[in-house]
Amino acid sequence: MPREPARDTAELVTAAKDGDRAAFDELVRVTHADTYTLAYRLTGDEEDARDVVQEAYLRAYRGLKRFRGEAQFSTWMYRITANCAATHLGRRARNRHDDLDEAATVVDAHPDHDPQLRADADDLRSRLRVALEGLPPRLRAVVVLRDVYDLPHEAIASELGISESAAKVRLHRARHKLRDQLFPRRDGESRAV
Repeated sequence: MPREPARDTAELVTAAKDGDRAAFDELVRVTHADTYTLAYRLTGDEEDARDVVQEAYLRAYRGLKRFRGEAQFSTWMYRITANCAATHLGRRARNRHDDLDEAATVVDAHPDHDPQLRADADDLRSRLRVALEGLPPRLRAVVVLRDVYDLPHEAIASELGISESAAKVRLHRARHKLRDQLFPRRDGESRAV
């Protein structure tokens, strides 16, 4: 039995705004993977990412009537997700407690892979994750949107509801904080800015 072709996103948004719950469910289905990926990259934790995604779709559902369609629905969801992640991380920081890291890195035993290079890469990846988690949410969001999603400054500004110059300043600050965390200066060393 042939499937009915999927409606395009604009049609789904219009139908969902008119109260069609199935249309909103379809919007969730087509945007969920990207929304979750962004939430995970902003929070660094699967459970937190799931909470952020749930909150983001709840906010989207409640605010759908206000969506004007000036941007794509996915862009609107990115902005909501980034805001939810910032709120969630702020709450988490106030209630912080140390968890044991249950995820252990598995080293590939393939003979063509250099175990030392693999260990060094895993170490750097782990240090980068910790450094990213240590950034304030507003700085982390800019780094993720620029360096992971490769969005231009203008798009980042639009996503986060800030000016383009603010996006550039935040990215500059975030990268300096990451560099200082990952590659600390030794006493007496100077670093060019």
